[in-house]
Amino acid sequence: MAINVTETAADRIKSALIQQGMEGGGVRLGVKGGGCSGLNYVIRFEPHHKPGDKIFERHGARVFVDLKSLLYLKGTTLDWKGDLMQQGFTFNNPNAKKTCSCGVSFSV
Repeated sequence: MAINVTETAADRIKSALIQQGMEGGGVRLGVKGGGCSGLNYVIRFEPHHKPGDKIFERHGARVFVDLKSLLYLKGTTLDWKGDLMQQGFTFNNPNAKKTCSCGVSFSV
């Protein structure tokens, strides 16, 4: 199963990479222990992928995911929300059994 990226999120990824001088780079998605539900999402911009990464390309944006994180993220859709209450990337993760109210922590 792949990582999906909405067109809105892809546009934000591409513009952020340009602003940071990382054209040709991508966004790294990952998972680390912690948070109120047990696991936290990790997202950061990187100039290139690392050996062993799975690389997904959607709407011209590249996503790098290490194989361990992919176990928790497969099938996830990365979106961008921008309204009065929230602005930023959001995760729609079909593997999450429980999430915190802020959306950055989950459990499987």
